[in-house]
Amino acid sequence: MTTGGPPPAENLDGAALADAENLDGPTPAGIPGGRHFEPDLRRMTRIHLRPIASPMPLGFFAVAIASVLVGCFQLGLLPEDSGRAVALAVLPAFVLQLLVAVLAFGARDVLAATLMACFSGLWLASALVLVLRPAGGGRVLGVLYAVFAVFALMMASVAGRKRALWLVLCAAVPRFAVAALAGLTETAWAGLLSGSLGLLLALVAAYTAFALMLEDMRGVRVLPIGRSGPAQHAVEGDLAVQLRDIERQAGVRRTL
Repeated sequence: MTTGGPPPAENLDGAALADAENLDGPTPAGIPGGRHFEPDLRRMTRIHLRPIASPMPLGFFAVAIASVLVGCFQLGLLPEDSGRAVALAVLPAFVLQLLVAVLAFGARDVLAATLMACFSGLWLASALVLVLRPAGGGRVLGVLYAVFAVFALMMASVAGRKRALWLVLCAAVPRFAVAALAGLTETAWAGLLSGSLGLLLALVAAYTAFALMLEDMRGVRVLPIGRSGPAQHAVEGDLAVQLRDIERQAGVRRTL
């Protein structure tokens, strides 16, 4: 025997659900009422992925080259009047790392994109101060370096599983902290120590860039960079792992 009344909610298709939403009277049993109800559109949804090459080797190489130039200048390995030449040589790092940041945002890697964008702005500010030599420029750069060191420390605290970024951040924090001290106090020993730490940062960044580039070229890990957790699964996992929680990624969800 059958009885009248609405069909169960699980048997309603999308059109029936949409009609149920527009009913003036009470909605059928088991179907949420009100205008907040939305049908399940997952079967009608298609997500198109755009594979891109990793921009991180380029970003880390730019960090290494700029750090070597500035470090050599601070250590006195370059003439004292070569500040403008150093600034002009560092300026391309601003453009390269800005490009890396844009590509990293497109790849939904917010940590890498944020770090590269901050480095990009840092090199631009440093280059402009060296070229224009405004009054109080050294102290202003000292404040900028101090803020960047604090922000880099914050990023390092959440980048533990992405060892490549974490290693670069661990080298960047003391380098820019000491550079801030050198700019604010204008002491010679702080400038020398900052230059030495800049060369250390360049070494770490160059190693990381080379390791990532070899990994992309050969398709397997060649040099260790200590990935773990989701960062390791992103490289070694299958397609199902790559697409896990894709609906919650930036650019797919409705708001950031």
